[in-house]
Amino acid sequence: MAGNKKNFPLRLDPQIHAAIERWAQDELRSVNSHIEFLLQQALYKSGRLPASVGKQPPNPDQCDDFLE
Repeated sequence: MAGNKKNFPLRLDPQIHAAIERWAQDELRSVNSHIEFLLQQALYKSGRLPASVGKQPPNPDQCDDFLE
């Protein structure tokens, strides 16, 4: 999802942010890119992401193995 990106404020519970921050560090991502990755993964699994957006895994069941 390179190119133009939408900026918007996001309010998170401090404990949720801390958990995402730890997880992002484990995955060598920024908090922002990890949140985007998690949202993208959830959209793939639910079938709600248009085929023209970003990189899609060959099979939605393989989302757990899909990395940017």
